[in-house]
Amino acid sequence: MGCSGCSSGGGCGTGGTPPAGCENHGTCGTSGCNKLNVYDWLADMDMPANYKPFDIVEVRFKGSRKEFYVNHENLYLEMGEMVVVEPNTGGYDIGHVSITGELVRLQLKKSKVAPESVTKKIYRKVTDADIKKWQAAKDLEWETMHRARKLALDLGLSMKISDVDYQGDKTKATFYYTADGRVDFRELIKRMAEAFRIRIEMRQIGMRQEASRLGGIGSCGRELCCSTWLTDFKTVSTSAARYQNLSLNTLKLAGQCGKLKCCLNYELDSYMDALKDIPNNIERIETQRGTAFLQKTDIFKKLMWFSYPGEESWIPLTTDRVKEINQLNKEGIKPEEIGAVELEEVVEEKPVSYDYENVVGQDSLTRLDDRNRKKRRGNKGKRKPDGIRPEPKAEGKARAAGQGGPRKSDAPDAEAKQKSKRRFRGNNRRGKPGGPQQPGATPNQ
Repeated sequence: MGCSGCSSGGGCGTGGTPPAGCENHGTCGTSGCNKLNVYDWLADMDMPANYKPFDIVEVRFKGSRKEFYVNHENLYLEMGEMVVVEPNTGGYDIGHVSITGELVRLQLKKSKVAPESVTKKIYRKVTDADIKKWQAAKDLEWETMHRARKLALDLGLSMKISDVDYQGDKTKATFYYTADGRVDFRELIKRMAEAFRIRIEMRQIGMRQEASRLGGIGSCGRELCCSTWLTDFKTVSTSAARYQNLSLNTLKLAGQCGKLKCCLNYELDSYMDALKDIPNNIERIETQRGTAFLQKTDIFKKLMWFSYPGEESWIPLTTDRVKEINQLNKEGIKPEEIGAVELEEVVEEKPVSYDYENVVGQDSLTRLDDRNRKKRRGNKGKRKPDGIRPEPKAEGKARAAGQGGPRKSDAPDAEAKQKSKRRFRGNNRRGKPGGPQQPGATPNQ
């Protein structure tokens, strides 16, 4: 059975499979464990002594589908438990309890569902046999979806089957598909019924619902809102981007579903409230100095920047001052002073230098790095004179003491011999002894 800590389908409790996407047993925040979870903030409140628990329970199924059921047997249910419920057609289905108690009453009010209209019942809690049968049905969904896609391609239907949802008793499957228009899939249903030997239901969904069922990562780096917590889809228009001064670039404003991002509506109310104090249709103001044109507006600071033609400096004005000047212009009056706002000077922060001299081992490591760097350098850049070679240690010590013989380079013809050797080597590299240099060759090759 599933535990009360998550609703991953029995993954956290014993006898179930690990939750999809992690192995933290319901303690993480990914969609595999906590998809569309609801925090019951009324669970810890003390109820009156004569309180009767609310007998309607919200049950969650695959994807974002949630339905209400009547707990007519007054079973003790906790969030995350798996229960056997009554489906729309024959048989039974298995889902997870998402809300219980008084929070369901608020959810019914939000969904505009009357408690008297809820008639479907909760049969019982799941058993081990129910879980095995439900798991076997879920294992068939991936293969069934791909076989159904192949059948649709063979029939030449312009539709995309995006997901398959098996009923808990493995007697019915719901196929979710997207299409631009209406599709005649009667022949497809006949072939799928013959291939799968189950009852078939086709349900067309939109692009947003498809993204909600499949999930994914948004441009913000987080999981899609529709696949984690968002249950209802509100209309999103390009005016929401205009009010927020966003560029009307469809590639940036579109989400995984190809539609406008739902998050464009999140801060829209704040922008609408801030825009109430911003004067509309004021693109220029007239002064005795000339005509100043609007360049920029900060709706939260309630500042508007104007500039005169041919000048690079922008003059900040408050919205009240802009309204005042605009009213004077309507009366035919041009003010002398524009009344610029003195903005607060931005104090530049000096870079902070951190002292690491007191770190344990820091000085010794620095000295060791310097020593190794000097060793790697060696004697690079120090060329010895021609004819002088390094001496053996014993010979050098003896000569320093005055006991060694003369060096080879001390002979009168030593320098001439060295020059002839170098000349002979250079000629051999050119190809001919003493001949001209071959084209394309350099003396040091």
